[in-house]
Amino acid sequence: MASFRVLRTSRVAEAGFLSIDSVEVEAPDGEQITRTVVRHPGAVVVVPVERGADGDVAVLVRQYRAAVDEDVLEVVAGKRDVDGEPPAETARRELEEELGLHAGRLAKLADFYNTPGFCDERSHLFAALDCTPAARAAPTSPEEREMTTERVALRDVERLVAAGTLHDAKSIIGLLLVRQYLAGALSGRDVDVV
Repeated sequence: MASFRVLRTSRVAEAGFLSIDSVEVEAPDGEQITRTVVRHPGAVVVVPVERGADGDVAVLVRQYRAAVDEDVLEVVAGKRDVDGEPPAETARRELEEELGLHAGRLAKLADFYNTPGFCDERSHLFAALDCTPAARAAPTSPEEREMTTERVALRDVERLVAAGTLHDAKSIIGLLLVRQYLAGALSGRDVDVV
């Protein structure tokens, strides 16, 4: 398969942790095209699980998201905004900050691009198991101050997606993969937890 080749990249704008580039690319047939690309530092996605006799339950948060102007039920997630911090450490930190939980064990299940049609954001997905209470950081934004916690039975994920209760892609991916991991149908890689 012939490949595309980036010829030039120029910065168009900077907005907080995001930047926007204009990327000139040469197609395999020689045609030159320009694409606008949003640059993102990457993210972690963490699905904390409580194991129980009645089935496994994931601990989620519901918080306001201005981009869609609604409260969204989602798994714990956060930007990789600390230079040089490994994804597993970011996952551990986000879990403690958002839910006040410390993972006894983290298993890396996957990584994925969220919206590769226009953005380079790459998310690292972890299952958080054997969680214990930890000090929760003080909320730093109005959204975090109003955030609530909800528990979702993993057996109910498809029903919640079909009903429109769960419509955040990273959460759907995370919940479905964690369920497969817990059932032994997906291998994960345990990572050290500090």
